[in-house]
Amino acid sequence: MTESVTADEELNRKQAVLAVLPFLFIGLSCLGLILAWGLDALWGFLILPPILFICVLAYIAFRSGFARDRTGDVNPEANQR
Repeated sequence: MTESVTADEELNRKQAVLAVLPFLFIGLSCLGLILAWGLDALWGFLILPPILFICVLAYIAFRSGFARDRTGDVNPEANQR
């Protein structure tokens, strides 16, 4: 029983990381583009915290299942037959 729980938690973490990585990549790419345009590095320090904050919130939402459990389905496997 504990093996399936730990495997499920690891899977949720992996899925959460895979779901958040594109958003983190887009945010850091925009940050790099802003710095490449020649703006002050201060703008990078101003933009980076919101990007990281939103990515951390998204990771927590995906990992804990908050984003998945909003449909109201008690048994999500019932419709997959």
